Amino acid sequence: MTAIQSKCLTVLLVAFCLITDAVAQENPMQFLSRANAKVAKAAALKTRWEGPVDGPKLLKKKKIVFIASDLSDPSISGLFNGVKEAINGAGWEILYIDCRGRCNQGAAIVSQALDMSPNGIILAGVDAAGQAKGLAAAAHAKVPVVGWHASIKSGPADGLFTNITSNPKEAAQIAALYGVVESNSKAGIVVFSDTSNPYSVAKSNAIVEVIKQCESCRLLSVEDVPVAEANTKMLHVVENLTKKFGAKWTHAIGVNDVYFDLMERPAIAALISTNKVSGLSAGDGSSGAFKRIRASSLQIGTVPEPLLMHGWQLVDELNRAFSDVAPSGYVTPVHLVTAQNIAYDGGPKNVFDPGNDYRSQYQRIWAK
Repeated sequence: MTAIQSKCLTVLLVAFCLITDAVAQENPMQFLSRANAKVAKAAALKTRWEGPVDGPKLLKKKKIVFIASDLSDPSISGLFNGVKEAINGAGWEILYIDCRGRCNQGAAIVSQALDMSPNGIILAGVDAAGQAKGLAAAAHAKVPVVGWHASIKSGPADGLFTNITSNPKEAAQIAALYGVVESNSKAGIVVFSDTSNPYSVAKSNAIVEVIKQCESCRLLSVEDVPVAEANTKMLHVVENLTKKFGAKWTHAIGVNDVYFDLMERPAIAALISTNKVSGLSAGDGSSGAFKRIRASSLQIGTVPEPLLMHGWQLVDELNRAFSDVAPSGYVTPVHLVTAQNIAYDGGPKNVFDPGNDYRSQYQRIWAK
């Protein structure tokens, strides 16, 4: 090792120690104060447009294929409705393929979409990394593919023109931090994840990271319950959790609202009734979640996707691809819905629909 290399290593070690010491020195009150600040920012009303202000005029007569991981999933169906709303009157045709939770079990789904002779493809909730062959065929055919939760990364990734997604780590952190704040750092937490989906894994990992920073919180368990199988597995999982942890289990944080949809079922609700478990979701924002939060029943918060707005953004990104214009680069900021702000940003309609006038903003861009 040269003298210069030795000196650089010393500098790096000193920097690492300083960072480690700073983290270690943060006392519980400082951590709770930081958590409160982040939660307050995420829960603020979404009234200001932060998306693109310029772009190409909307082209006419385009055919797109919407590949849905599962159209019975409220988030996917909400996204599909947003796309349909955005193209209404634009002369675009939309077809769909519903994988019913099995898109990632084969790599031919994009090729099936190409057989429908589309101008563009939307990959909704389908892992792009598992569709490399089909995406290569789409690129060869000059058919742009735009993703929604098709990769952990937002923007161009894994053969996609662009991928639309909220930051999974930020969404998960906010859900976990709200659990810390709401329990005054005394939560006993079970995390529900789905390891079949890389996006969900990124969320659950981030949730665990936050909980471990809370000295007086307890991470009881991380349960792998794939969303596609949750309908049949949830009762058995909750039954085991209540037997193992009893009253120690106070909070549940899921990567999706579907877990709490299922926990409302009488057989499962009876198991957790004595615990009064409080639920938090790091994603989705189903109508059921809004109803539970409003009624203070089981669920106290969700970090929802602006599904309708994302549908409009998908159309805008495809139009940019058709027009040989770069992606917008827009990433929607994380939002937390609680009983305190549920009367705003679409809450009365049981959906997160930001009050930032996004429809008029996109229509103004497209009308140029």
